[in-house]
Amino acid sequence: MVKEYAGSKALQISCYHCGEDCPNNTIRFEDKSFCCSGCQSVYLLLQETGLCTYYSLNQHAGINRREETRKDKFAFLESATIQQALIQFRDTAETHITFYIPYIHCSSCMYLLEQLHRIHKGVIRTDINFLKKEASIIFKEAELSLRGLVELLTSLGYEPHISLQQMQKSKPKVAKSLIYKLGVAGFCFGNIMLLSFPEYFSEDVQQEQYLGNIFRYLSLLLSLPVFFYCASVFLQSAWKGIRYKQVNIDFPVAIAIIATFSRSLIDVLMNNGSGYFDSLSGIVFFMLAGRVLQDKTYGALSFERDYTDYFPIAASLVKDGHIVACPLPDIKAGNTLKIHNNELIPADGILTKGKAQIDYSFVTGESVPVIREMGEMIYAGGKQLGSDMEILVVKEVAHSYLTSLWNKEHQGEDQETKAHEAKSFVHALATNFTWIVLGIALVAGIYWYYHEPAKIWPAVTTILIIACPCALLLTATFTRGYILRILGKNGLFLRNAHVIEPLGNLTHLVFDKTGTLTASAQITAAHFGAGLSQEEENIIASITHPTSHAMSRPVRAILKHTELYEVFDFKEHAGLGVSGLVKGKHVQIGTAGFMQRAADELPQKGTILFIKIGGADKGYFVLTQGIRSGIPELLQQLQHLSQISLLSGDMPHQETMFRKIVGDGPKLYFQQQPADKLNYVKALQDQGQVVGMIGDGLNDAGALKQSNVGICIAEDTNSFTPAGDAILKGDQLHILHKLIRLCKSSKGIIILCFSFSFLYNAVGLFLAVQAKLSPIAAAILMPCSTLSIMLLTYIISNMRSKQLGLKWRTQEHDKSHVLQ
Repeated sequence: MVKEYAGSKALQISCYHCGEDCPNNTIRFEDKSFCCSGCQSVYLLLQETGLCTYYSLNQHAGINRREETRKDKFAFLESATIQQALIQFRDTAETHITFYIPYIHCSSCMYLLEQLHRIHKGVIRTDINFLKKEASIIFKEAELSLRGLVELLTSLGYEPHISLQQMQKSKPKVAKSLIYKLGVAGFCFGNIMLLSFPEYFSEDVQQEQYLGNIFRYLSLLLSLPVFFYCASVFLQSAWKGIRYKQVNIDFPVAIAIIATFSRSLIDVLMNNGSGYFDSLSGIVFFMLAGRVLQDKTYGALSFERDYTDYFPIAASLVKDGHIVACPLPDIKAGNTLKIHNNELIPADGILTKGKAQIDYSFVTGESVPVIREMGEMIYAGGKQLGSDMEILVVKEVAHSYLTSLWNKEHQGEDQETKAHEAKSFVHALATNFTWIVLGIALVAGIYWYYHEPAKIWPAVTTILIIACPCALLLTATFTRGYILRILGKNGLFLRNAHVIEPLGNLTHLVFDKTGTLTASAQITAAHFGAGLSQEEENIIASITHPTSHAMSRPVRAILKHTELYEVFDFKEHAGLGVSGLVKGKHVQIGTAGFMQRAADELPQKGTILFIKIGGADKGYFVLTQGIRSGIPELLQQLQHLSQISLLSGDMPHQETMFRKIVGDGPKLYFQQQPADKLNYVKALQDQGQVVGMIGDGLNDAGALKQSNVGICIAEDTNSFTPAGDAILKGDQLHILHKLIRLCKSSKGIIILCFSFSFLYNAVGLFLAVQAKLSPIAAAILMPCSTLSIMLLTYIISNMRSKQLGLKWRTQEHDKSHVLQ
């Protein structure tokens, strides 16, 4: 594939494997071009094994292999301790293991991984869970070691994510009990309804009395698993509430279930009718369906992530002059660790060898790398951008600065700050309605006690069955479940349905800046210093072309280059700069540390890249992170919904730009440490504010947990994010105001649907108090109420979503991207 850059005569060829731009010295094989030997080697391997269908399923499906993997990177997998933590099953014949592979993104990925046994005979079978991006692999350790398996996956571009979390706790099993209960309830509900049809439509059931009795006892038999197994979810929850002297949201449902079953059982045994077994099974089935609807879509997302999911499972320990892999929990103070390029620093320590250029943006929010010399303190959580270095461990992993972001005692109990369910208006409304219904039943019972005692039991039980607040609970369950589905289609994934209400009630939004309002994809560059000639601009464009570093594109974007020259002896110093020979001149572009310059002396703030061509200084570029698309409009819209504050760990060099965007209303704070953000959120809550925190990094973790609603911004919803109540895709941040408005609408939708369904209950209650309502009428009335709730919820939620301009159904053009 050939691309032509605007304003440039240079034609650019795309890599056949990954689709990225190829450098000027293109690697070709047959009629195909590759950006690097890594991509070419993967293609040759697939061609040799007959797996080139991989390329026909999706264009440029491959993962870029330009970055080489260190040979001993996965040596830690030879440790028996680590193997025991990762392997799920092992015997002499086969070994089972499941990897999280974040690079799975399309049908080509699934095809290739499922055909892994054709690439290596040591692999027996591979099963892919696309939603969770997991690969379950069965292999023969006699032919392929665990380390060899991971290296094979990495060579294909699908490096597994192996973290400390996998070693510290076992992976929770998928809870299937709710699905089983729903299935049993659905089976029983359908069959009981069929057996009840003769009762509904027969004018004289006495004509075939023996058949009527058979059907009634069959209904009773089918209701037993519904009551004792399927309904246990609600009965156990209600009992726990009673034990703690609370009337929770499941209490009225439990009353209705017990009353319905007891009344129906007596009716059948006393030969007084068929009872309400159809209504009983219907109540349980629809309530379970609502809960499954809430849980199903979000089971693949993890909202309980912590630092262990970010840390590697092992580190390189220097011992007697040799490098050995050591599990992270075994690292002690006094050990010497070797930190390689682009590796995370797992423990606080003192730099003893090499030079450090550390990216602390995920910890402090500061986007400019920090330079450290030997003898200086290095903190856990930073990423080494320079060459290999060694540190002397001062604090173990569990006591490092990074872990303290989660373990601060002053953060308070999670139950105090996250009691969404107890504060829900639905909970209060259901509780009050329950007491009203019990009061009506008591009054009716007393009345019939003095007038016609034989009608006490029919009247009281019918009132409890007909007027139970199931309609309200079903309305809340289905409305929230459906709104969760709409939010998910628009890139916002909530921890559970109880987050919807506080999200719609937010009075103050606190934004992190770096990585939240700004994005690496929005980097802009500006050149300062003497003007550049046309040839110099061409030279700079050429030297930045072979690198995949984020700075290369914004630099080339401001250059008016007309052609690209051949680059010789090209070297990329990761995170520092690039060098090479272009047209016989030695060219260098890099950071102050790489170029041995002092960036602090310059008036401009941002990432500084100095330029040298043939030994002569040619000025410098200043790179700044730009804001995400649509952010100015978003901030303007949000000011109509709540107050806004912006907190950032960066220096205040972008304060003027953001002040122009947001106006005079929002408050801007820079150089904010994690503790400052946490204390700011607590101060707002002390003023009675309902606070929403929007952030992306570990520096936001404390504030996210403290806030009423913590929203984590993630470019990939399956990648690491700090613990929060919601995960929002970065490219959907600009519609946050619409998503909040939809959540605000949920309360109105619930009240409207409940008011409509209450009409059914009012009619039924009027007749039940007079003991005039037959079981047949009650059995018909309740399902009608339930169906009307589901229909109204669907219609009104879709109308509101369409009104806000949100996605509410799978469009035809979206279906082709289900796996992409």
